[in-house]
Amino acid sequence: MFKRILVAVDGSMTSFNALTRAIELQQLTGAEIYLLCVYKHHSLFEASLSIGRPAQMDIPDKVLSEYAKEVVNHAKQLAADRGGKDVRGFVKAGRPSKVIVDFARDKSVDLIVIGTRGTHSDKDGLFLGSVSHRVASNSECPVLVV
Repeated sequence: MFKRILVAVDGSMTSFNALTRAIELQQLTGAEIYLLCVYKHHSLFEASLSIGRPAQMDIPDKVLSEYAKEVVNHAKQLAADRGGKDVRGFVKAGRPSKVIVDFARDKSVDLIVIGTRGTHSDKDGLFLGSVSHRVASNSECPVLVV
């Protein structure tokens, strides 16, 4: 049924709930799980537009990349704690919906599992999140929105 399941994680509870559902599917199908955390690329020009300037300015991509790696490592640990096996993690920069869809196509993913809303607040929770909506609209494989 499923050989490769992609789970988009961003550190939010909804993304970790999506991971839980993916692990349940993995236990039924024996699929490999790919965890993907996408961070938005920031140019040095964008960083220079910041109102507050610390004494030493870290390049935003470096900070965001490190955070994304932490998210993936945390998700891998959660997966292991919940019985997940054969879990691989990836970090990419770019527009999240496009990167997720492109990654799924490039890795021949059979199913994408994604949370309804990422790191946004609950006040916006009445509507499907824009990333999950774009992924579901543009993916070539089925998408499970949790």
